Amino acid sequence: MSMTPISATLSQTERDAVLQAISSIKEKLPFLVDLSSEERKALPKMGDKSRAFVSKALEVAAQNPEFLPRSFNLNEMRKDVQLFEALYPVLLSLTQLQELVDDTVLAVGSEACLCSRVAGI
Repeated sequence: MSMTPISATLSQTERDAVLQAISSIKEKLPFLVDLSSEERKALPKMGDKSRAFVSKALEVAAQNPEFLPRSFNLNEMRKDVQLFEALYPVLLSLTQLQELVDDTVLAVGSEACLCSRVAGI
């Protein structure tokens, strides 16, 4: 595996700006939740197949509200689907960023470790 060495710095000012940007993102998403691992396991997951199913179910429910139980809130379902669709590209972008940061931290840590071995420390 060939890897180009990383030669970069991150100033305190730049780091603070990045952390402030992350804080700003959190402020713009005040509805975010923090689930426990048990809660995460218990919830049904929306994948590509269920995403199509949920969209179709919403469409059918909107066209046939008379068949829904009185307690069913079609507007809340619509809001949930819209929020999911709005957050999904944000999730993809943040996941890509996290993977880049993870890989960079791993690579730089490895370089530092190798340098200290070469130096005989």
